[in-house]
Amino acid sequence: HISNCHISVGDDCITIKSGRDAQGRKYGVPCENVTVTNCTMLAGHGGVVIGSEMSGSVRKVTISNCVFDGTDRGIRIKSVRGRGGYVEEVRVNNIVMKDIKKEAIVLSLFYGKAPLEPLSERTPIFRNIHISGMTGSNVNAACLVEGIEEMPVSDVSFEDINMDAQSGFDISRAKDIRLSNVQVNTQMGAAFKLSDVTNAYLSNVSTLKPIADKSVIEAINVSDLFITGCFPQSGSRSFLSLNGEKSNNIILSGNYLNRITNPIERQGDLNKNVVIVEK
Repeated sequence: HISNCHISVGDDCITIKSGRDAQGRKYGVPCENVTVTNCTMLAGHGGVVIGSEMSGSVRKVTISNCVFDGTDRGIRIKSVRGRGGYVEEVRVNNIVMKDIKKEAIVLSLFYGKAPLEPLSERTPIFRNIHISGMTGSNVNAACLVEGIEEMPVSDVSFEDINMDAQSGFDISRAKDIRLSNVQVNTQMGAAFKLSDVTNAYLSNVSTLKPIADKSVIEAINVSDLFITGCFPQSGSRSFLSLNGEKSNNIILSGNYLNRITNPIERQGDLNKNVVIVEK
């Protein structure tokens, strides 16, 4: 249990690990039952970081009621091919961030360069991770989620989040993703970018700073995408931009898109047989 701490350091403020590569997998003891609460993090590469040495796995972690002010990143979960192990059953809530130099949230299986390899005990897994109740200002990038081709990040949700950031949510190689009541006010790019994502649910996602030459949501090779309860402001080039030969089964229901001239934009390589349903 880590609570009521004030941390300002030259590396990560709090780091959760469980061994590295074959040695960590052989020992095979997860780091688990960890609570971090009521802490303030100032200087540091990351506020609370899991990995990248997590070969023995990390599970049952809660991070709540914390302030990150001036760290390079906020919540960071990282690994790479060759580590193996899993990170799961993680809850993050009631977090305030300010002056974050890189990403407020990172879930990445690309911590270091490693070539594609078959699924094995060396394959790292991120799943069952849920983040809610977060506010960020003067953030460089709101969120980066990147799985690997052979193992997408899965079962991840973001709820009740407000961010003022240079760039928004960038989610790639993932499945079973949920964003609900998420507002990102960006200065460049789409507020929400999804690529190589399957089974995504977006409810009441928005930006208060529409960008004239960008879409609110950009989807590339996304299938089984359900978007509901959105009320985009005028000013964006489109609400949803679709591209990619793998894109299919796009459903929009209960959205008010009348303030945008071109609500759905079809881009160059979009699957010619894509099914788009508007209700």
